[in-house]
Amino acid sequence: MRPSLSVPLPVRLSILLVLFLGLNAALAQTEPPAGVQVTTEPMTLSGPRFGITYVTADLARRLDEEFDASPVITQFGWQFETRLFATDTGLSGLTELVPLIGGLEQGLFLPSLSFLVGLRTASGFEVGLGPNASLGGAAYVLAIGATTRYGDLNFPVNLSTVLSGEGVRLSLLVGFNLAR
Repeated sequence: MRPSLSVPLPVRLSILLVLFLGLNAALAQTEPPAGVQVTTEPMTLSGPRFGITYVTADLARRLDEEFDASPVITQFGWQFETRLFATDTGLSGLTELVPLIGGLEQGLFLPSLSFLVGLRTASGFEVGLGPNASLGGAAYVLAIGATTRYGDLNFPVNLSTVLSGEGVRLSLLVGFNLAR
């Protein structure tokens, strides 16, 4: 029997983050393709967020044992989003800071904070990755979603996964913002 070279999930995610940031740095060093215009004037796209989160494994057990709470909790918060660049093809780079309060419907106060770096396409598809901090400790968050635009009003819908040693948190968040 060969020894297992099992790499813990946080280490694997750290490697992916380093590769993502390295690729981002490499792309930043090059000129855009011929004919593609890049706008680097920041734009603020912040607004309220609300949704639900489902917690698994040790996190769900802790909620049940310590608080007699369900593993499904509501979330309320705000997304501070900044568009860092945009191309005339519709691709844009984003940063997002998302503070949330969960569990209020169960008499709990479960704060979390995520910081994501991501991309959005012209069609509104978006993906982001970054760190997350909560009462459960530090973790990684990966989010995908779509934003529908109606004039200057945007309606984002995002599915995120927070991966930690104690379990997984799956969240569905919706909201709105006004391009400024």
